[in-house]
Order: sequence, then C-alpha cells, then structure tokens
Amino acid sequence: MTATDRSLELITTAAQAAADKLAHDVIAYDVSDVLSITDAFLLASAPNDRQVKSIVDEIEERLQKELGAKPVRREGDRESRWILLDYVDIVVHVQHSEERVFYALERLWKDCPEIDLPADAKATRGKAAEHARLQAAADDASEPAGEW
Repeated sequence: MTATDRSLELITTAAQAAADKLAHDVIAYDVSDVLSITDAFLLASAPNDRQVKSIVDEIEERLQKELGAKPVRREGDRESRWILLDYVDIVVHVQHSEERVFYALERLWKDCPEIDLPADAKATRGKAAEHARLQAAADDASEPAGEW
C-alpha cells in the first residue's frame, strides 16, 4: 500500500508552506505500509518556539485555504516545542530543533520510503546544522577573551 494521491497533495502543500516560513530539514515519509492510522508523516523544525508556531500556523492556513483540509487534532500549542497537526491522512510534526535532535523521529521511520517534496522544501535540508554552527560561532565571538 502506498500513500493516497490526497495524502501526497496534503504533504506537498504542507511542505511548501513550511519551507516558505523558513523551516529546517523538511522531510516526509510514506508510513502507510507500517501504520494503519495515517498515510504519511511530515517533519520540520525551527530554532525557536515562535518560529515553530509560525510554521504550524502557515501549514494550517494553506491546507485550509488551498485544499479545504482542517486538522482533526492539534497538540503541543501551549509550549510550542513540538506541535502536531493530525489530518487523518497525514500527520505533521513541527519541532523545536532541540526536540528534533532528542527524539530523532527520522530514526524511527528511516525504513519507510521518503516522499518527494518540492524543491524549496528539499533546500531546507541541513539548515538546522548550519544554524547551530552559526550560533556556536556567534556565541564564541561574544565570549570575552582573556586569561583566567
């Protein structure tokens, strides 16, 4: 069994929306062969809680406006560290970068086929690592030099 055309349409639109809001490491998996409750997962991350919420809001708005889809469940809003949107056909996970590393959902689903995404979404790959390197460099630069 593979993801339905509707699921792929939802994933593609959600991935583009996430990329447009500068999400990091957008990836999707066809989980239809291993799960009976949904066809696909979309994973995305951001370096701060505000951006996580912004990405989720954009995905929700685009899916509603363009495809008439509303989530049946939205979880994780209070802290905005990991927000889950359940559209039945697909489940969207938008995580703070720290949660993304800690929970490593990619490891759980690595045996599932990856879904081809729009070029903008593919271009987000490696952005979290790049952001972490830049942040570390900025932190190092801001530390006062001197002898102890």
